[in-house]
Amino acid sequence: MTYTKNNNYELMAPDNSAPIKMWTQGVPVEPEARAQLLNTAKMPFIFKHLAVMPDVHLGKGSTIGSVIPTRGAIIPAAVGVDIGCGMIAVRTSLVASDLPDSLAGLRSAIEQAVPHGRTSTRSRRDKGAWETPPETVDRHWASLLPRFKRLTDKYPQLLKTNNYQHLGTLGTGNHFIEVCLDETQQVWVMLHSGSRGVGNAIGSLFIALAQQDMQQHIANLPDRNLAYFEEGSLHFDDYMEAVGWAQDFARHNREVMMEHVLAALSRIVTKPFTTQQEAVNCHHNYVQRETHFGEPVLVTRKGAVSAQKGQMGIIPGSMGAKSFIVRGLGNEESFCSCSHGAGRTMSRTAAKKRFTVADQIRATEHVECRKDSDVIDEIPMAYKDIDAVMAAQSSLVEIVHTLRQVVCVKG
Repeated sequence: MTYTKNNNYELMAPDNSAPIKMWTQGVPVEPEARAQLLNTAKMPFIFKHLAVMPDVHLGKGSTIGSVIPTRGAIIPAAVGVDIGCGMIAVRTSLVASDLPDSLAGLRSAIEQAVPHGRTSTRSRRDKGAWETPPETVDRHWASLLPRFKRLTDKYPQLLKTNNYQHLGTLGTGNHFIEVCLDETQQVWVMLHSGSRGVGNAIGSLFIALAQQDMQQHIANLPDRNLAYFEEGSLHFDDYMEAVGWAQDFARHNREVMMEHVLAALSRIVTKPFTTQQEAVNCHHNYVQRETHFGEPVLVTRKGAVSAQKGQMGIIPGSMGAKSFIVRGLGNEESFCSCSHGAGRTMSRTAAKKRFTVADQIRATEHVECRKDSDVIDEIPMAYKDIDAVMAAQSSLVEIVHTLRQVVCVKG
């Protein structure tokens, strides 16, 4: 294997596999993530090279922060189970001085407006799902239902998922709702979520089907989670249909939540305001057909955002750091992509062992948010330095707005 560097990226050129271009200068990359990237690069249908974003870290099957272009095949575990996970951001006409002195009431109003978290005990209703979904959910669900019926006619096990009840809900982990201020003290609302329980079920189902279809050959794969469907096969077409639906569900999910969060904001802030969606409702865990280097390919972005020339995107930091609204530069070498966030430097388990509630309180002193033991795994110190991440991808995007959060709701 050879290593070379230029001003923009590091090139790993393994023997007998696709090259790997890494926009990671100045940010740490764990050895396990490099090893995982090398496994993916061995797959025979990789087109040109893998592109690796500066927030790269170890994932299941494929590495988070990687862009995987393929021809003739798709790897379900590369998309993962949080299908369509992504961001939406809206700029309001409000400014910082329009917000109340205490933001606790605003956080409480948002928490009441959007189901979040999860109750896992079977005897209790899941607090992260609607008990009686509101009209907003019904309106969006109506546009998703016909395709969902076609999907469940083929795969009836997907009926036994939280689908309708999860539309317009946040979830757990690193999913969040934030109220932010930009460099001119303008108020923004930003949130991060995906396709929830039904997307997880779709991803898990097709990952298992890919492994089942390849049962006789799976021992030859570098990792069983790299099991794939060949284009033209029954499960390939069904997966593309299912993943496309889950991505649409995720987009609708964010739109419903945004509608409810803005309504909550208007109840707390009595001054009338207008909104403008500055950044697209963008996925960062998804697959779609695109043209690159003059050829049609399938592009899987696992923790990466499309950054076509002029395209707006969102790169959030951790819950105690800043976030960025960006404009894509259309860098073809990265398959017109950028990072989806800061990227973790340690696992959730490691963060909980290393840090305390006191650490969490200090790190989020300027933010109205939860500060308890259940969110220590999201402590800012468990993430890479977002400024270093942005510097490493200066050839991929330009910064349009810098946001700092003042309210953060997590599941």
